[in-house]
Amino acid sequence: MAIVLVRHGETAGNARRFLQHPDTPLSERGLDQARRLAARLARGRVAAIVASDYARALTTAEHVRDASGAPLAIDVGLRERNFGDLRGRPYADLDFDPFAQGYVPPRGESWEELHRRVDEVWERLHDRAAELEGDLVLVSHGLVLHSLVSRRLGVGPDLVVPGSFGNTAVTIVEPAPPWTVTVLGCVAHLGDAELREAGARA
Repeated sequence: MAIVLVRHGETAGNARRFLQHPDTPLSERGLDQARRLAARLARGRVAAIVASDYARALTTAEHVRDASGAPLAIDVGLRERNFGDLRGRPYADLDFDPFAQGYVPPRGESWEELHRRVDEVWERLHDRAAELEGDLVLVSHGLVLHSLVSRRLGVGPDLVVPGSFGNTAVTIVEPAPPWTVTVLGCVAHLGDAELREAGARA
């Protein structure tokens, strides 16, 4: 069945544009987004959920579990890229681009290391999805999803535009070989007011 890729709900760090720690919780707005996401997915056929163990992703996944009744497991391969000593710092305080190709954060993870980890988790989880009678929901982070979709799922980097992986955005991957993205970054569950605000921030 399908794999449903989901980015976690909003945190204060997202809103303030910080490089975040693993234990950063969802904001009140992020909790509301997670509830709306859960209601949307519960109307479908969720068979299992796998999430990053970082607080913002796990809490989002727990809302989906509670609404759908599907079992929830953790896979540390779904963690966000490790920015090491830069965690906790706002983007605006840096005099360089921490996302630049070739840059490796002190005591952090290179792009190449992230891509290898994403490849490994994809091999594990798409095999698991093929055994399910319903959908497999993966709750992760923006850079992980960008790496997966732009490198492994045939959606070129030029098509993965800013906002493709907004908070609680849903991307659906169908198994008609090869695995194919049929929905990219949908946030229809958030409602018109939040969509307008997201557009204003983009």
